[in-house]
Amino acid sequence: MEAFVGWWAAHVAFPHWLSVFFVSMIPLIEERGGLILAKLLNMPLWSGVFWCVIGNILPIPFILLLIKKILHWMSEHHMSKITDWIMAKAEKNKPKIDRYGFWGLLLFVGIPLPGTGAWTGALVASVFDMDLKKASLSILLGILLAAVIMTIVSYGMIGAVVS
Repeated sequence: MEAFVGWWAAHVAFPHWLSVFFVSMIPLIEERGGLILAKLLNMPLWSGVFWCVIGNILPIPFILLLIKKILHWMSEHHMSKITDWIMAKAEKNKPKIDRYGFWGLLLFVGIPLPGTGAWTGALVASVFDMDLKKASLSILLGILLAAVIMTIVSYGMIGAVVS
């Protein structure tokens, strides 16, 4: 992720806020990468957080509402290997989320570890028919938790928080 973010910072000529917004929309990179990019681009903290959160939230309703139809279409159009990979990823993460329901999904989205995040959380919630309102709120709160954690890490505030 850091290599991609570094490459983006060096080679993409969008305005900083737009770069951070777009990077935060990319699956698996999401706001974690967006906040690292915001810091690399010397964006003010609140501006970086704002554009990362907005960029990470924007795709979620579409994933929750449309991913099953998209996966079905893909499997019918010779893209079953991709569909199988996506479903395997959802299936792998389902027990982590099922065990604790709303809070499990929130923590899955909010704790910035490889393979977690809003995209995967929304995928699992949609594929396994979680309640749309609960899943949406849980994912939103998870995005905010991830923003707090990654802001502390990205903007070098660990010393300030620990002290």
